[in-house]
Amino acid sequence: MKIIVEANIPYIKGLLEEFGSVEYLPAPAITPVAVKDADALFVRTRTKCGEGLLSGSRVSFIATATIGTDHIDLEYCRRNGITVCNAPGCNAPAVAQYVFSVIGNFFEGESLQGLRLGVVGVGNVGSIVARWGERLGMDVMLCDPPRMRREGGDFVELERIAGEADIITFHTPLIREGIDRTLHLADDRFFDSLGHCRLLVNSSRGAVVDNAALYSALCNGKVGAAAVDCWENEPEIDRRLLDKAFVATPHIAGYSSDGKKRATAMVLEAFARHFGVDVNGIHGIPMTDAPARGAEIADIGQVMASYNPLADTAALKSHPECFETLRNNYQLRQECR
Repeated sequence: MKIIVEANIPYIKGLLEEFGSVEYLPAPAITPVAVKDADALFVRTRTKCGEGLLSGSRVSFIATATIGTDHIDLEYCRRNGITVCNAPGCNAPAVAQYVFSVIGNFFEGESLQGLRLGVVGVGNVGSIVARWGERLGMDVMLCDPPRMRREGGDFVELERIAGEADIITFHTPLIREGIDRTLHLADDRFFDSLGHCRLLVNSSRGAVVDNAALYSALCNGKVGAAAVDCWENEPEIDRRLLDKAFVATPHIAGYSSDGKKRATAMVLEAFARHFGVDVNGIHGIPMTDAPARGAEIADIGQVMASYNPLADTAALKSHPECFETLRNNYQLRQECR
């Protein structure tokens, strides 16, 4: 068996060698020639997996050590019998940590109680963000159209969040078409409809927020401030938006050591299932004692003490041309405990 592993996946090196030949390659080196005789791929978001990469190869298994799968052509894989797995929820506590560190820094010295927090997308990440907001006395509004259709309950329309929320934070996947399309969910029309949004946070997918429209909204005062971790056209990000953002980071909101350990463990377990090997035979699978549902926080200071996004912002604003280097060499942090 031949296994190709994207070199920047943490905690995986040395764990697959007993099953075959393993090559660790940087994302740009994962080419059609490199994967032609591979059986399994382990990737991150920088490796686009579709017909262009996979046609004519013998790949039967792709694992992405990430939450999202929008870098993988799932329909092509389905048609060609390629199993795809991801790591849903692996870094949810880390992203929540990021969001509330941003909120804590922006509203420092001001009570959070009674502030209206709009959470758009209430999956693994959004659920933790909502729970923490409630613990801190915020008035939390939830928008998740698929869940609203399935469950009813206390979900609201995006228009209500736009009109009423002080803080809006996005936690949706990137869906390019259909009834639940999230591509440019926050566009010019959305920003024009805002009531009094003091802070907008995007730590979901870059193209969920139209970056040019967000820049305009910051300039005309429709958005008071923005925290951007996920950008359109990474790593060639919008320098105007970078300069304007309160917090600007190189797609590292979920970069905790705990989250990376969870992700690697999840994709290794999926590999074992697919190839019919005993997962207990994979020695050294990383473990973490951090709760997958996130800590039960007591106050905002607890979160702020665990991470300061302003340091990462200073690094990116000083060297925007180093976006990819800053991301790939990021010092993984500990989640809030």
